Amino acid sequence: MHITSGLFDHMVLQRTSRNICDVTITGTAAADGLVTSRITARAGAGKGLASRVIGRARRGQFSARLRGLPSGGPYDVELSVRSVNGTAAETLSIRDILVGDVWLLGGQSNMQGYGRRNKAIKAHAMVRAFYMNDEWDVARDPIHNINEAVDQVHSGWLDPDKPRARSRLPSPRGVGPGVTFGLSMRQKTGVPQGLIACAHGGTSMTQWYPDLKKHGSKSLYGAMCRRFHKNGSRVAGVIWYQGESDANAKDAALFEKRMRRLIGAMRRDFHDAALPFVMVQLARVFGHAPTQSPAEWNLIQDIQRLLPGRVKHCATVPAIDLPLDDAIHVSGEGMQRLGRRLAQAMAVLRGEQDAGKPPIALKTIRFSKDQALGQYVVRVQFDHVVGRLAAHGEPAGFALNNPSGANFAFRVDLDKNTAVIRIPTLGVAAGLYYGYGFAPVCNITDAADRSLPVFGPQPISLKFASRQLAQDLRAHPVFDFMGVTPFADRAMVSRPFPAPRDCLDRLPYPVNQRALKFKSRLFFNTMWDLHQDIFKCAPENLLVYFKCALVCPQAMQIGLGIGYDGPVKMWINRREVLCDPKGTNPATNEKAVVKFNAPCGRHELMFAMTSNFGKAWGIKLRCSRQDLTVKQLARPKSYCMPTLTA
Repeated sequence: MHITSGLFDHMVLQRTSRNICDVTITGTAAADGLVTSRITARAGAGKGLASRVIGRARRGQFSARLRGLPSGGPYDVELSVRSVNGTAAETLSIRDILVGDVWLLGGQSNMQGYGRRNKAIKAHAMVRAFYMNDEWDVARDPIHNINEAVDQVHSGWLDPDKPRARSRLPSPRGVGPGVTFGLSMRQKTGVPQGLIACAHGGTSMTQWYPDLKKHGSKSLYGAMCRRFHKNGSRVAGVIWYQGESDANAKDAALFEKRMRRLIGAMRRDFHDAALPFVMVQLARVFGHAPTQSPAEWNLIQDIQRLLPGRVKHCATVPAIDLPLDDAIHVSGEGMQRLGRRLAQAMAVLRGEQDAGKPPIALKTIRFSKDQALGQYVVRVQFDHVVGRLAAHGEPAGFALNNPSGANFAFRVDLDKNTAVIRIPTLGVAAGLYYGYGFAPVCNITDAADRSLPVFGPQPISLKFASRQLAQDLRAHPVFDFMGVTPFADRAMVSRPFPAPRDCLDRLPYPVNQRALKFKSRLFFNTMWDLHQDIFKCAPENLLVYFKCALVCPQAMQIGLGIGYDGPVKMWINRREVLCDPKGTNPATNEKAVVKFNAPCGRHELMFAMTSNFGKAWGIKLRCSRQDLTVKQLARPKSYCMPTLTA
């Protein structure tokens, strides 16, 4: 007799919901007859099972179904093919079998394991691995022995049915999260654990494409399916660490679609519509590829963070705070922490007793002003925090960035499940991040050593900011101590239109403003900045109108300083005063100065600007009085200043 799938020496069989095994065993046999089993429990493993018929052998093949073996072990199994007269024509012994939970491990190098082995965790006889040479043994790092794999996609080996011996050559590296995950799951469940190693370093989502299953052992997905079926076609769930190879301009935008397709294919092919799937959110990287940018790296991380809200029975575990052993690989010590986090998240998905809380998740962002200090405060509240948030040293990881990348979050305090972030002014922030860029310093965890997730950019939303601060900002005076205004931060913005072919030269004043569908917007830097939402639409060329009002409490001479980085046209009270159809970067503060004598009352300022095929960002505007003497400027109460409103 020879077994091809379902039962091997040192194997862990997947238990059912009734806490027993139910596995189909297939193979070859020379004789025909009934297949029987006799199971012996080793010392301390409980009772065995008496001899019974479990299948049939015919025409050189046999199939049998082994059921009822309780979780635990180890057990020894004897299979026999019995002839018509009851004698054993063939016998095969399979030794040291366990029954518990089996997991698939997939992804790229950080799941494969590159951490230093001097930080490897001690092995346990009840946690086993199905190594890549198709042998079961006690799980010891490294469990992804790629160079000994029998699947062609991993090592070039041409025949997955031809066995390969393990070399057991010592290596200073090879620690991944799998072994610690298995040990932690054993502690949580009390049953043996099995790990089926399927990861391969440097692989992208296109290489894991499920349609490549038809290529069998020559494809990553096909090799994973082969290993799944060889081990009885039952697993408890999947842990996954991948995405580094997709953090580029070409693939990042497709990552969510590909990830959802992969999870759906696994659930279909593994016959479990609710198969638990826990993934790792990308950690840090140094020395990234020239084709990569922080935007794509953060996009992959944010997709991973949001995916559990869009795919059922899925969880994401952050790793942004873990130490590295090289430019991209989590250290051996960090892998132990990551394995425990994966196990805790998996226990929650599976509803294990005393599993605890799901991974920490972003809950709310609220905006306020500290009137006493003249500072603005962003309160970021998180869900599922165990105990309270803490950091070793000063809390780090939050960034309030403007488009240039400058960070204006100058202080962070932790209050239970909330991070309190202080910024000096409204006019600087574009997006809130935790873990901005390739290699941020992030050190905030809860009492269970679980990190905050990477997120961002989260806009400091105009909706809530304008609601909370409307009373202060509706019509604030626009001047400083020298009579020169700061930049206007509010304007009415139209919907976008296709830009005219002749740019702005012949563009008339828009008489029908109702068709422009203006909406009030509050901007958080020195510019009316549209590059994040409207002007990013290259290679299209879009036209947008801006409108605001200048209110003069008395007649005065006004100087309007205008900065812009794209083609622009301006009207004051419907009269054209500026047209620069060749406007481009940079948007200097006083690129154009428009002076006019303003009677007492309200004056309309209208701007038209094109996106310059995605190269423009927006407009800066500030005004000053041009008719004041130095003595008058020294006595601010002696004169009035204009007010800008939307």
